[in-house]
Amino acid sequence: ATMPVVVFDDKPFPTTKPKPAPHGQHPIVHLVTTAEKELEALRARQSKTLEEAVAEYRRRYGIPPPPNFDKWWKFAQSKNVQLIDEFDMIHEMLTPFWGMKPATIRARVREILGYKDNQLIGVQIRGGNMSLVQGGFNWNQWLHPALRGMTQDFVQYLPDMDIAFNINDEPRVVVQHEDLARLVETARNVAMPAANKTATLRNAFTEHPDDLNYDDRFEEVKTTRFNTFSHQPVWVHSRMSCSPDSPARIIDETAQYDDEEKFLLGELGFVSNWTAMSDICLSPSLRTRYGFFERPNSYTTAYDLVPIFSQSKISSYADILYPSPWYWVDKVPYNEEKDLAWTDKRDALYWRGSTTGGFSRAGGWRRQHRQRVVRKINAHDNAFILAESKPGEWKTKEVPRQDYAQLMDVYFSHIGQCDPSDCDAQKAFFDVKEYAKQEEAFKYKHVLDMDGNAFSGRFYALMRSRSLVYKWAIFREWHAEWLKPWAHFVPMSLRGDEWLELVRFFGSGESEEGLRMAEKIAMQGREWAEKVVRKEDMEVWFFRLLLEYVFPFPPPP
Repeated sequence: ATMPVVVFDDKPFPTTKPKPAPHGQHPIVHLVTTAEKELEALRARQSKTLEEAVAEYRRRYGIPPPPNFDKWWKFAQSKNVQLIDEFDMIHEMLTPFWGMKPATIRARVREILGYKDNQLIGVQIRGGNMSLVQGGFNWNQWLHPALRGMTQDFVQYLPDMDIAFNINDEPRVVVQHEDLARLVETARNVAMPAANKTATLRNAFTEHPDDLNYDDRFEEVKTTRFNTFSHQPVWVHSRMSCSPDSPARIIDETAQYDDEEKFLLGELGFVSNWTAMSDICLSPSLRTRYGFFERPNSYTTAYDLVPIFSQSKISSYADILYPSPWYWVDKVPYNEEKDLAWTDKRDALYWRGSTTGGFSRAGGWRRQHRQRVVRKINAHDNAFILAESKPGEWKTKEVPRQDYAQLMDVYFSHIGQCDPSDCDAQKAFFDVKEYAKQEEAFKYKHVLDMDGNAFSGRFYALMRSRSLVYKWAIFREWHAEWLKPWAHFVPMSLRGDEWLELVRFFGSGESEEGLRMAEKIAMQGREWAEKVVRKEDMEVWFFRLLLEYVFPFPPPP
């Protein structure tokens, strides 16, 4: 059959120039060696005693650690946590809540859990026990025992509280920049300095327990502050927490640009700052190049600061990240018996998956990110690699992409989340392969992991394998400070000019240094994942998160 003519919106988007690569090394070598040195230094400076941890906490955050921090420290030590001081994400996520009174936070949780269609799981902790877990759909009731299991070894140290857990893939809370800025200002200039001057700490979060239910129920309310409009563009909503002077907030869309100088390196654009790359405020091109912003499969979102615990989120959203129970219950297990030795694996980048990442209709699939990635990798056009023109000097070289086709094995195995006509168009356009089991990926030295509707649930299984993991994602997860790009996995940019060079350098055999480096990163990523994304690590992180969550003390005036 004749392939239908399909036009992707691939016109160049205005960008700043990436930072120039240093001379004398291939940019990948520079990024890998830098990441390894930084990780080594990070590990060396971790606190060794509770006293050191308390001092480091005060130094970083300008506040004392929360009550029962000593219990948390003992728990973390017993679990052999590797990076005992690296929890900056928790502090950053919770800082805006320090700008609110604890009673206001409690009232908002009661409200959102009282409306039955808010698509939340409600948890009550009373008297050191998880006394009630309620809500969710039939297909995710497994979350109830998972949440109990994740907290059972430390729940006795938590005060009475209600917690709202998001059951959707997509994030739920985005706050206007001006409101968010005022909350952060109050937190940093009023509440936190007051807490730092307090000699005797108490937990003020539940100092008035009469506003909590003690009869195993959530009091019903009739209204909701959530707005629901799935399968519609949400870029304007998603960017409203960005600073008014950020690229994403420029009023004239024709004048917007991606600020690649902040996160890419060299002419091909290797990722030099993973956090900045996933900051949507810096990359307005995502509006038409990433499925979530085009047509999210689900969108039920509040614009006031309400505490919603989510498994992943976009940078501009104010959800509180927690370790995903999907990982904790091992929904995508790694079977070492199915894995091969590095030398027995095929030198190619492998991926199989579905067309998830946003609902498509009326040709909208051309704006979905997974479709763009698969299409670009298999395109019959020219691409760029780096060639050493003279010792230590690397220049871009244009080559037919198909000259390196043997290095790529990236295809869809299922077409879904689309109107029938769009599904038919995608089946005609893409070379759809048969469904493949997870262990099929372990036959390859290079494996791709990328966002779907939200985070990819197969990431930990891939990290534990003997393959080198390539990561294409903007959804953020709890482990961001513990798994390091270039030291444990290979980050991929959103635009993709460097994708071919990544696989060529690490896997083609044209660079002996690249082959050695690929195996080294794969093995040290595997070893590190076995140390920092265990069930025990998730529990320690969750324990710390919940202690911090109930410590907005003293309340602002």
